[in-house]
Amino acid sequence: MKLSTLLGIGMLSLSLLGGPALAQDKAAKQTEIVKHTNAALQRFYAKKPELKAAVAKAPGYGVFTTYGISFLVGGAGGKGLVHNNKTKHNTFMAMGSASVGAQIGAAENDVLIIFKTAAAMNDFVNKGWTAGGGRGGSAMADAETFTLTKNGVEAGVAIAGSKFWKEDELN
Repeated sequence: MKLSTLLGIGMLSLSLLGGPALAQDKAAKQTEIVKHTNAALQRFYAKKPELKAAVAKAPGYGVFTTYGISFLVGGAGGKGLVHNNKTKHNTFMAMGSASVGAQIGAAENDVLIIFKTAAAMNDFVNKGWTAGGGRGGSAMADAETFTLTKNGVEAGVAIAGSKFWKEDELN
């Protein structure tokens, strides 16, 4: 499978984003992302109550809502934020991913990343993060990641990569 095909699928998925992207201006979009983040945290805490204490004592956390589709090849995209518990500052970010393998599905997921160190959180915010199979992947040892599927079904096995980046302007 050509890289250009995978990137095309990833970009298609990003273009299908709904939710927070429907707001008209930057402040409204950021307000929507904060609202979705708080709702997602409550769902994580309901499923795994010990996460509440872990989030509170961590240097910071990230929450992203992703939308994806897959059939042999897949793509997903989403928006979210990283919250610094010390400064109370939110950094608004986006993410995209591509995958290939024996897979089929369409889903909306919430992803929670709990940073174990301030350095890991700062690297994530300032340098982005690429994860998954292949070269250039990062296991990000100084963070824990949790995923909840909100809507949809996914099945299969695939090699995937994700990229997170800071959004200068929400579009």
